[in-house]
Amino acid sequence: MALEIFTDSAANIPGEKVKTLDINIIPCSYELGGKIVRCPTAPEDFDGRQFYDLLRSKAEVRTSMTNTHDFEEHFEKALKKGNDVLYISISSGISGTYNASCIAAEELREKYPERRIETFDSMGAGLGIGLLVMRAADYRAQGMDLDRILSKLNSDRYGLCEYFTVDDLMHLRRGGRLSGVAAVMGTVLNIKPLLRGDEEGKIVAFSKLRGRKKAIAAIAEEYKAKVKDPGNQTVAISHGDCLEDAETLAAMVREIAEPKELIISMHEPFTGSHVGPGMLSLFFIGNGR
Repeated sequence: MALEIFTDSAANIPGEKVKTLDINIIPCSYELGGKIVRCPTAPEDFDGRQFYDLLRSKAEVRTSMTNTHDFEEHFEKALKKGNDVLYISISSGISGTYNASCIAAEELREKYPERRIETFDSMGAGLGIGLLVMRAADYRAQGMDLDRILSKLNSDRYGLCEYFTVDDLMHLRRGGRLSGVAAVMGTVLNIKPLLRGDEEGKIVAFSKLRGRKKAIAAIAEEYKAKVKDPGNQTVAISHGDCLEDAETLAAMVREIAEPKELIISMHEPFTGSHVGPGMLSLFFIGNGR
């Protein structure tokens, strides 16, 4: 019996990591121009420039959670081989995906009573999920059993830091995060919000700064204030087609405290459609969120 680790493409994990760590990726999907588009399982297979250009041209993208049937189909492949399942989901605070996975797991437990099927709410998004998934794979490689892995993930989750800014507040307004007036005023005044994943796994704005450079510097300051043992962890940056800004943030992070590994990735489309082009985010494990 072995443990198979599952997540979905919203975790934004680079393809090489998926391969070397033996992670199963369930693709998310979105609707564009009346057509359902299946998200690639690795960010490098995603044409971010084209996607974010579509958003810049005001294309409307709709997303929906992965359904129970899809979870059952993917999980059952592992169960039929006699393996246990651990699924790590996008935050229940921003998506119903976790609840759908729980329903699927409960139904499969009746069919496979001898197997363990565990679902874990990352309380994160993007590479915030990805960091926890990669840690779970490392714990498995260290020989930890499922109970120990869940215990370690629970501790990691409450230190998961996710900080980001966006370039166009109108995408947040369309997602219900800001009033129309606030979005327009922010655009006119060049106000850049700083957002984070809070203790309930929800996205909240906690500061506003005038200008992109100040917003990037402020994200780096959060890393300086909260990062825990950087030399022994992976830190991740994702961006909505703004690689130069991502590299600027990476240089700041390295100057503050060089992490064991630093990933820079194009941000995947499932949650990217809600934050828009110019989104820049930083993920790491710190001393509290």
